[in-house]
Amino acid sequence: MSEPLSPPVARPWLTIVGIGEDGRAGLSPAASAALAAAEVVWGGKRHLALAAPLNAETHVWPSPIGDAYPAILARRGQPTCLLATGDPFHYGIGAEIARLVPPSEIRAYPQPSAFSLAAARLGWPLAEAACLTLHGRALARILPALQPGARLLVLSWDGTTPAAVASLLMERGFSQSRITVLEAMGGPRERIVSGEAAGFVDQVFDPLNTLAVDVVAEPGARVLPLATGLDDAWFENDGQLTKAEIRAVTLSALRPFAGALLWDVGAGAGSISIEWCLRHPANRALAVEARPERAERVLRNAAGLGVPERVSLVEGEAPTALAGLQTPDAIFIGGGVSHPGLLATCRDALHIGGRLVANAVTLEGEATLLAAFAACGGDLRRLSVAKASPVGSLTGWRQAMPVTQWIWTKP
Repeated sequence: MSEPLSPPVARPWLTIVGIGEDGRAGLSPAASAALAAAEVVWGGKRHLALAAPLNAETHVWPSPIGDAYPAILARRGQPTCLLATGDPFHYGIGAEIARLVPPSEIRAYPQPSAFSLAAARLGWPLAEAACLTLHGRALARILPALQPGARLLVLSWDGTTPAAVASLLMERGFSQSRITVLEAMGGPRERIVSGEAAGFVDQVFDPLNTLAVDVVAEPGARVLPLATGLDDAWFENDGQLTKAEIRAVTLSALRPFAGALLWDVGAGAGSISIEWCLRHPANRALAVEARPERAERVLRNAAGLGVPERVSLVEGEAPTALAGLQTPDAIFIGGGVSHPGLLATCRDALHIGGRLVANAVTLEGEATLLAAFAACGGDLRRLSVAKASPVGSLTGWRQAMPVTQWIWTKP
């Protein structure tokens, strides 16, 4: 992607106009004037048709859309207009362009977003609905939002998205959820269809549609808990898994915050990476795993738990595989802690204030952590969990292997 421009030009030259299904008739006088004054106009085929007639040079967005950015930037200072659907800064092109062009060089004229239009049609308080997009994104990203009683507003990828969402709801135990499909809102083709999920499985709708979902969870529905420490059964694994109770304590020690990046070294089943990403929609994780079969399992688990686009796989042996990775905000070492140089590499990789948490179950790993604690400080603790299990006809405690955990913040 191109770098932002500098220094700024004297006046705005780039106009971003949100256009609705009512075309030019719905534009404000200022937006109409900017469109008329543009020497070149970029937009999708639908946008350009809605804005017709146009006297300017016109270009249809390429795929990927980023291929158009150099041509747009090459016309810096010349009146240029970008057409977008509704609000260009709500899952629109506005945010991408604003990373390249100083805001002082941009004038934007938004229209109501699809979310605003849908909320108005349904009488939903917009602030109380979860607003998501599946446009060019994995269907699984809707899974964390499937909470009992939740209301979702979802931008569709195309006309098949309602059926795909309906099928997913039925698979996960939400078949009684009510779906509303709002097609081509704000124009002459507007249509609204509503019903329970089962009624949408085989239907295809207008490609321009927005979904509203009233989430109803049946008994036994697969609802992703909001707390850390998901039950181990949620994760496909071969036994290489940070168990639920230890995982909950480990996530607490890592202290996730919004937008943070985690290195999960020796990822195993990917449980720490996944739960890190579930803490906030902007969180990301790099799962470092040497074994190919486990690496594939990490990706399957991430998809099954709704974070497929935010857990990235780094296949290779640490510390070699860590070279060149983006600087993390936190690092978890769940396997191979006694590997020569691993702890030192991870400590060096963190920025000031970054957090390192390492777990060990072997004596060798424990010795490595004890040495690190003696040399660098931090906190060292031993975690132990026992679960009740049958002893003949009676019940007793079965002790899991204790875990030694070292916690360190880079000074």
